[in-house]
Amino acid sequence: MSEFDANPFADPVEINPFQDPSVTQHTNTTQQGIDDFNPFTENSRLTPVASDTKVPAGPKTTPSQPAILQPTVEPAPQASASAAQLVLLRQQEELERKAAELDRKEQELKNENYNAKRNNWPPLPSFCPVKPCFYQDFAAEIPSGFQRTVKMLYYLWMFHAVTLFLNLLACLAEFIRDATYGVDFGLAILWFLLFTPCAFLCWYRPVYKAFRSDSSFNFFFFFFIFFCQIVLYVIQAIGIPNWGVSGWIAALSWTRTNLAVAIIMMVVATFFTLCAVLALFLMQRVHAIFRRSGASFQRAQEEFSQGVFSSPAVRSAAASAASAAAQSTFQGN
Repeated sequence: MSEFDANPFADPVEINPFQDPSVTQHTNTTQQGIDDFNPFTENSRLTPVASDTKVPAGPKTTPSQPAILQPTVEPAPQASASAAQLVLLRQQEELERKAAELDRKEQELKNENYNAKRNNWPPLPSFCPVKPCFYQDFAAEIPSGFQRTVKMLYYLWMFHAVTLFLNLLACLAEFIRDATYGVDFGLAILWFLLFTPCAFLCWYRPVYKAFRSDSSFNFFFFFFIFFCQIVLYVIQAIGIPNWGVSGWIAALSWTRTNLAVAIIMMVVATFFTLCAVLALFLMQRVHAIFRRSGASFQRAQEEFSQGVFSSPAVRSAAASAASAAAQSTFQGN
């Protein structure tokens, strides 16, 4: 009956859901943690807010420390000087080692060049006591465009030597037929022994060196000597009597006396004529190459002066002459 005693028109009792004991306890705890947190203190940044909730223990971590620059200790002056001296000694040893290595390699190259360019002309057998005097290699030393011209000059020199030898035989036949021609035979021997090596040294080797090193001086020297050689070929082809040559005049003079001697001398006269024609042709060819190469007389003079002053013999002679002149001047004073 008590249920009916209640006033049905009275205000119902307000039921606050936040008054629950569990909710109230949790709210108070959170509020207490917020009240204890101060954002302006350093400890609040590093330490977490105290709470009743326990966090499981893990591996301990140490807070990172700021980098601290260690003060540098400068070495003593004596230690620095000794270290620098050691570095210099090591560098000096390295330089000396490299210099010795370079000297060794240079000596090896010199030996290789000497062995590679050992004199090979004239081609004499190994048992011969006379050794070759010159080095000659067309493929290695002469440019490919000029090798044919240089070889033709070399063949002309060989033809020149053969012609002088045939001239000697013709003069010998003349001397056998008539003893009064002994002078011609003697001169023929002299021309063979003299003109054969002189032609090789005076006009063939200069033109060989001219094409090998593009030397204007050697070109001019060749032109001068070779022009004289052409004039000599013409004189030998004419065959002036009693000059030791079997030219056309000497050969025709024997047609009425001995036909065999006349034929031999005519063959020699033909060889001298061919030498003159070939020499004139090759001289024109070399001159054309010389003009295309851009050489000049001024360049030849410069090469000659450089070659003379770079010669040790010339320098020593000039020094001796200068010292003798200075001594004579002081003695005169």
